[in-house]
Amino acid sequence: MLPPSGNHPEAPASRGRALCVDLDGTLLNSDILYESLLALLARNPLYLFVVPFWLLRGKAAVKRELASRVRLPAETLPYNEQVLELLRSTTQRPRVLCTASDQLLVEPIAEHLGVFEQVIASDGHRNLSGRNKAAALVDAFGERGFDYMGNGKVDLAVWEHAAGGWVVNNGRSLALEAARRTTVHGHWPAPARLRSWLKALRLHQWLKNLLVLVPLLTAHLFLEPTAIMQAVLAFLAFGLCASGVYVLNDLLDLTPDRLHKTKRNRPFAAGSLPLLQGIIAAPLLTLSGLALSLACNPKFTVVLLIYYAMTLAYSLKLKRIVMIDVVLLAALYTIRIIGGAIAIEVDLSFWLLAFSMFIFLSLALLKRYTELTAMLGTGKRAVSGRGYAVDDLPLLQSLGASAGYIAVMVMALYINSTESIELYSNPRLLWIVCPILLYWVSRVWIVAHRGDMHDDPIVFAATDRVSQIVAVLCGVFALAAI
Repeated sequence: MLPPSGNHPEAPASRGRALCVDLDGTLLNSDILYESLLALLARNPLYLFVVPFWLLRGKAAVKRELASRVRLPAETLPYNEQVLELLRSTTQRPRVLCTASDQLLVEPIAEHLGVFEQVIASDGHRNLSGRNKAAALVDAFGERGFDYMGNGKVDLAVWEHAAGGWVVNNGRSLALEAARRTTVHGHWPAPARLRSWLKALRLHQWLKNLLVLVPLLTAHLFLEPTAIMQAVLAFLAFGLCASGVYVLNDLLDLTPDRLHKTKRNRPFAAGSLPLLQGIIAAPLLTLSGLALSLACNPKFTVVLLIYYAMTLAYSLKLKRIVMIDVVLLAALYTIRIIGGAIAIEVDLSFWLLAFSMFIFLSLALLKRYTELTAMLGTGKRAVSGRGYAVDDLPLLQSLGASAGYIAVMVMALYINSTESIELYSNPRLLWIVCPILLYWVSRVWIVAHRGDMHDDPIVFAATDRVSQIVAVLCGVFALAAI
């Protein structure tokens, strides 16, 4: 018989019975094995080729190798507050942290929490999971001499020997299986994860991929059905590939994100989504995007692969190098335009590429500027995981505004070029676009300077009412000039 899901009963008043709690997925809304693996890969991706050789010596050896090379700040990890509340209020003693994670990483967690009298963990030779964990607990406390709190099917072997238990972060079927083996004191299922997945995929960031439609507009093919279909396929392919990169980036940035005021709420950093699901989803999303790109044309697939390689390099290393990061961000925006042109098979415009590189360099610098501005209120002097300091704010502002104005100058030069005369019957009307763009570039930098920009600049531009009016005005004058 199961207690109602979501209840929070007091632990049985049995001082002679140990309360044993699993770590990964139970006390912690994460998994130390994947946490340590991702932390190591974030530091040096080449370890990906070393881990399989460690695995030949067994899972416990892998955990010890990882634990000896990384440090996970215990104060930043996503704990299950419901489990912690029970541990703090229970009269049962001893309270035991019993986990298959390596002891080197577990002991700092137990010390930080201060709610355990004993720690039992893997030691580099024996992987304390399933039957190994059950045997260790029976040796320590005797048959039915402990209660156990776990979250997975592997814990059924432990519940067979426990006097009672709790099922955490899993469904009713596991709770019923546990109830056939012991008395289940509480069942706390995992929360719904659909909203967390939508957040992890960052669908709102797909707005950036609308840049693939720019060549469709500038080449005046926005009424051609075939070109429209190709552009839509390119948009979806970029979106899926980008979501795969976002998931991977979040997995590799767990600790820096948890130290950030807003990024700590990202699903993987907050423990709202299992890390293993993210590790599986990242390549699947990317492969789906590449498969869709083949339906567009093979040349576009090559562009998408280049985009992925650049984004991966940015996520793994280059985003931490001053100025290289913003130049690469600008290039990543520009390559979306290149991909859009190749998808609909039109020639790339030198003017369009020059304009996009400068305007997106301005927005990339604006992104770093807003991050540093947010640091001013926290007393920190630098952005975690980046190479910038608060003292760089005036320089970034100067460089960013200059890049934006150069983009407008490129636009002005284009209006007087032979290419413009060939495409537009009345190109002089495009001159009106220049002061509108000058106003917009100046305004977004003033908004950022005042600390009122709280989104990614591209997302801000897509959702800001003034920016929307500017886009409509530019579009009206561009259509009038055709």
